[in-house]
Amino acid sequence: MIDGLVAGRLYGEIEQRADKAGKAFVLAKVRASTADGEMLFVNVIAFDAGVCASLGALQDGDSVALSGSLTPRVWTDKQGNTRPALDMVAHRVVVLPGVDVV
Repeated sequence: MIDGLVAGRLYGEIEQRADKAGKAFVLAKVRASTADGEMLFVNVIAFDAGVCASLGALQDGDSVALSGSLTPRVWTDKQGNTRPALDMVAHRVVVLPGVDVV
């Protein structure tokens, strides 16, 4: 497991769900740029109530920075190309300037 900080833009809408025990969690996707200018998708899950609330207040395209545990992986697109991706369990969220969070 890797502790990391990811900054990018929210991609799509936040999904709020509950597990079998009724505990709420949030799923999100963040588009981040790599050093060579490629786009990388980060699949985010958050369990902390404060992090869930902060993410829930955001909309598609909002800038955000998240810290948490990262797991690298690869996926195959429709054209058969392998692409990098990251899975993150978010522990903290930082909303960047210009974004209002209630």
